[in-house]
Formats: sequence, C-alpha cells, structure tokens
Amino acid sequence: MTQRIVFTFVLAALTLTTLACQGADQPVAKGKAGDLNVALMGPGGQLKKGTNKLTLEFTDAAGKAVDVGSASLVFHMPGMGTMAEMNNKATLTNTGTAGKYTAVVDLEMAGTWEAQVKYEGPNGSGDARIPVQAK
Repeated sequence: MTQRIVFTFVLAALTLTTLACQGADQPVAKGKAGDLNVALMGPGGQLKKGTNKLTLEFTDAAGKAVDVGSASLVFHMPGMGTMAEMNNKATLTNTGTAGKYTAVVDLEMAGTWEAQVKYEGPNGSGDARIPVQAK
C-alpha cells in the first residue's frame, strides 16, 4: 500500500513538471549581433501562427546581460510566387532588467521566418538575422 502511494505521488509530480516545462520560456532561436548573443525565448521553445508572447535577451560572451538601449524585432518572410513579402513587427517592452525585453507579435502564417533584431544604445549598435520556424 505504501509503495502504491509513493508511486502515485511520483507519477503526479512528474506529470506536473512536464506540464510546467511545456509552458516555460525556452530558446526559440539564438544568434549573434556583433559581439553580443541574442536569444529569442518562448513558451515551449516554439513559435506558432497567431499571437506569440516572447522574451528577447542580449548577453555578452560570458552570459552576462547587456543593456543595449533601444531594440526592435521584426519577423520577415520573403515573397513566394504570388504571395507578397510579410513583415510582422513585434511590440517590445523593456522589462527593467538590462538586456531583457518582452515581445508580442502576430505571425500571419506558419513557416520559416527571419527574426530581424536591431539595437542601439550605450554599447553601440548592431543587428542580427536569425532564422526561426513557426508551426
């Protein structure tokens, strides 16, 4: 009987951990902007068609957060055949933590996008083009 209770408790804990990790911010994509690392984080590490709530982070080579000043994020998909190119601009909000921004973007469709990141501030300016996949 005791083993059954322990087994049930362990199984419940593993299930809750798995569910929590699926919604936690995980890397969607990473890239470089000059000497800085750029990470795009999202729930479950995935983008999807529709509204996405993300985190954009800038760090140095040692992994320390870097204040980049103002930043922008645009998701670009080139035109294909009769489909016009798409540029979906994310709304960025400074979190109050150096180098960390929240982003909300509405992606029009699933497929391969290019996350275009730009920054300008106390550590100079830079940009990154990072391929990402939306489901």
